[in-house]
Amino acid sequence: MKEKVSRLLQKLEKVEAQLGDPDVLGDKKRYRELTQEHSYLTSVKACAEELEKYTKEAVENREMLEIEEDPEFREVLTEELTKLDALIEKKSSELETLLVPPDPNDHKNTIIEIRAGTGGDEAALFVGDVTRMYRMFADRMGWSVEVLSSTPSEAGGFKELIMVLSGPNVFRMMQYEAGTHRVQRVPETEAQGRVHTSAITVAALAEPGEDEVIKIEEKDLRVDTYRSSGAGGQHVNTTDSAVRLTHLPTGIVVACQDERSQIKNREKALRLLAAKVAEEERLRKEKEMASARQSQVGTGDRSERIRTYNFPQNRVTDHRIDLTLYNLDRAMDGELDEVSNSLVKHYHQKKLNSDADD
Repeated sequence: MKEKVSRLLQKLEKVEAQLGDPDVLGDKKRYRELTQEHSYLTSVKACAEELEKYTKEAVENREMLEIEEDPEFREVLTEELTKLDALIEKKSSELETLLVPPDPNDHKNTIIEIRAGTGGDEAALFVGDVTRMYRMFADRMGWSVEVLSSTPSEAGGFKELIMVLSGPNVFRMMQYEAGTHRVQRVPETEAQGRVHTSAITVAALAEPGEDEVIKIEEKDLRVDTYRSSGAGGQHVNTTDSAVRLTHLPTGIVVACQDERSQIKNREKALRLLAAKVAEEERLRKEKEMASARQSQVGTGDRSERIRTYNFPQNRVTDHRIDLTLYNLDRAMDGELDEVSNSLVKHYHQKKLNSDADD
C-alpha cells in the first residue's frame, strides 16, 4: 500500500504542474479532468498523512508505556492508545478505499429512486426513513440534494421519492445502494409488539454528463399532463402542472409533480428520462460485450435483497458482503461510511478477479 501511495503522490506533483500550463487552462475538458484527478490525489495525500501521524503517535505511546511506572499515567496512555488504534483502523480502511482506481463515472450526479414495496404503510414510512438517511449521509459527504419527484403516503413517509445527489465521488459511493432493502421492526400501530418485515426498492442511476449526448426526440415522447396530488388526494395546486413522459422506443415512463410550474416539472422529468435511457443503453452494451457473470460486476439488481435493517437488535446487515454491524441507529443518522467503503472495495476486487479469470 505504501508503494502505491508513493506513486500517487509523485503523480500529484505532475498534475499540479500541468494545471499551471496555459495550454491546459485553455482546454476546458482537459482542465476539468485534471482538477478531478487533483482532487482525488489530494484526498489520498491527506488520508495518508493522517494515517502516518496516528501511527507515529501510537508507536510513541507504546514506547512510553513500556517504561512508565506511574499507574495513573499508564491508564491515560492506554486510553489514548485505544483511541489511536481505532483511528488507525478507520484511516487504513479509508485509504484502501481511496486506492481503488477512480472511474469516469465516480463524480456523476446520481439519481436515487426509493419506492415502497411489500408492507403497505410501514414500507412507505421506511421510504421516508431511508430518504432521511441518504440526506444525512449526503451532508456528511458534502453533497447537495435535489428532490425531483415525490408521492407522499397518507400514513406518512412516501410511496415513492426520487432525488439527485451531486458532489465528489457521489456515484462511486451510492451506486451499490441499488436493490431491495428489508426492514424488521415493530410498527407504531402494532398493539401486540410483534416485529413486522417490510421492503422497499432503491435504484441508483448516473445522470449523463454535459459531454454525453442522450438523444431524446420530441416525436418519441408521449406527454401527459395532470393535476399534482398529495397524500389523501389533496391537490397541490389547481392547474395541470404534473407531467408524465413516455419514451415510446423503450417504453420507459417517468413523472414529476413537485413543482408548481409545468415547464419545471417537464425539465425534471426529462433529466430523469435521460438517465434511464442512458442506463438501459449501458446495460444493453454490457450484455453484448460481456458474459452474464461479468455484466453483474459492480451493478445493483433491484430484485436482489441486499440489506436488512433490524431495529430490535440495532443491527444492519449487507448480505452481499456478509457485513453485520450493530450500529443501526448511527447508520440511520447517515453514518454509512463503513458500509459504503466496504462495498467499493468488494466490487473492485470482484472485478479484478473476473478480469483475471478471462
